[in-house]
Amino acid sequence: MNRWHAWRATRGRGRVVGFTSSPEPRTIGSFARGRQLMAGNYLFAGSLLTAPQTAMWELPSPDPAFAAELHGFAWLDDLAAVGDARARAAAQEWLWGWIDRFGRGQGPGWTPALTGRRLIRWINHALFMLRGAEAEQSDAFYRALEQQTRFLSKRWNASAPGLPRFEALTGLIYAGLSLEGLEELADPAIKALARECASQIDAEGGLPTRNPEELLVVFTLLTWAAAALSDAGRSTPKEHLTAIERIAPTLRSLRHADGALARFHGGGRGMEGWLDHALAAAKVKTRQPDGLAMGYARLSAGRTSVIVDAAAPPSGAASANAHASTLAFELTSGRRPLVVNCGNGASFGLEWRRAGRATPSHSALSLVGHSSARLAEPDRHSGEEALINGPRHVPVEIAEESDGLRFDGGHDAYLRSHGLTHARRLELTSDGRGLSGEDMLLAIEDAEKRRFDKMLDATRLKGVPFDIRFHLHPDVDATVDLGGAAISMALKSGEIWVFRHDGTHNLSLEPGVYLEATRLKPRAAQQIVLTGYAMNYATRVRWSLSKAQETAIGVRDLSIDDPYADED
Repeated sequence: MNRWHAWRATRGRGRVVGFTSSPEPRTIGSFARGRQLMAGNYLFAGSLLTAPQTAMWELPSPDPAFAAELHGFAWLDDLAAVGDARARAAAQEWLWGWIDRFGRGQGPGWTPALTGRRLIRWINHALFMLRGAEAEQSDAFYRALEQQTRFLSKRWNASAPGLPRFEALTGLIYAGLSLEGLEELADPAIKALARECASQIDAEGGLPTRNPEELLVVFTLLTWAAAALSDAGRSTPKEHLTAIERIAPTLRSLRHADGALARFHGGGRGMEGWLDHALAAAKVKTRQPDGLAMGYARLSAGRTSVIVDAAAPPSGAASANAHASTLAFELTSGRRPLVVNCGNGASFGLEWRRAGRATPSHSALSLVGHSSARLAEPDRHSGEEALINGPRHVPVEIAEESDGLRFDGGHDAYLRSHGLTHARRLELTSDGRGLSGEDMLLAIEDAEKRRFDKMLDATRLKGVPFDIRFHLHPDVDATVDLGGAAISMALKSGEIWVFRHDGTHNLSLEPGVYLEATRLKPRAAQQIVLTGYAMNYATRVRWSLSKAQETAIGVRDLSIDDPYADED
């Protein structure tokens, strides 16, 4: 179907012969990745193909995600970052190779979202790629641009709402404003993008998927489209500008102290510098009002940032990549992540994807053998697995105390199965040097107590087992101290953090994993695990993370500021 539309779109056309003005590159690439590409190392969607003597379009794609990254042409940013003659030659070979093989509308790249992504890169880097090109090659380039633009003008509405449609419409606006003779295609796309902003960006500046990295991509697309409109002397619709103004403070709330995004609901940390560059380009100075940002709470003091998932997971179609992470948190100290979530394992296969979505893959409390939400059966057509039976009620309170910031939250995900409500309190000191936490499992109402009693009877009064996990970043070196009563964690910055607990539950340091889409395999890491049993209607676990004090000769003193030193 896509091929027919693409072929029909340009029959008898071919009016585009140039740009209305010199395209200005706005995308950011990686010099290192560009050099890897030129050496024949094709790393996309977590798969590596090493084939220095093989043309890009002859590679056997290991999966659809790999093919999508190839056909989206975002790798042009990386070659442009290298920018020398060899990089240009590679870009030209792969560009015209694509036109020869797929330019008539065939291949996996002819979806509205990928076409929009590809158009943005082709236009951004047109001067880089056309330098030294023959007239015949230039003609083929402009014909392909027109063909894709006309295809997109007829097919953008076939893309799914959300990020795919933002990509399709931004690409169409970019092309309509940049290419001579296609200006009439821009106006409907501008209006459609404004409608999409109004329907998809909520009052908090968030997306239904609650994916921070996806929000950054949408924000970047909207700022690019607004810049293109400004360069063309056109006004940007109010809904479009309002969306940018709402998203910017939300992204600031989701920004850790090291400039990276919190990793929740399928999102990664984002390429280094991307978030700060996007915020600077938008020139929006407003800050997020007190409270939640896209369902996340932020506590920040000194050089420490804590970001908490403080809402129910996305529901319906938006839950295809959602995680069971309610009340999970991440902590970053300065430029170094300390406590993290495992992340999105989709690039490592279905089993890793499922594992990464479960509550035990997050720095949160979970009942052993249970997740705070579960996966539905795969959709017959898309194969996607929605997240269902998650929390329905997530009360939250954020307050400023005399000595720092406090977060209180709870969720009812275990209420139906065990009669238990999970409540979590986090308190960050005003200097950012300590985070104290309290996790509670509570059976409150009579019906809930009866349900809990049944679960307790099923364990022969041994109690309902639970774990509280604190996943550590792979760069953190953790060791057990003080006869097993504490765990010290060394960051590469030289900082030492210490984990302690109230001594009423079992503490262990266990192997963990850290999942990154840019890696070939999961990274080995460590995790702190507190294990206990809920045997009463109120079970409480207290713990703390604090920077160790340094003596005059630089020896760590783990006994200072121990919040449990005076307790029985």
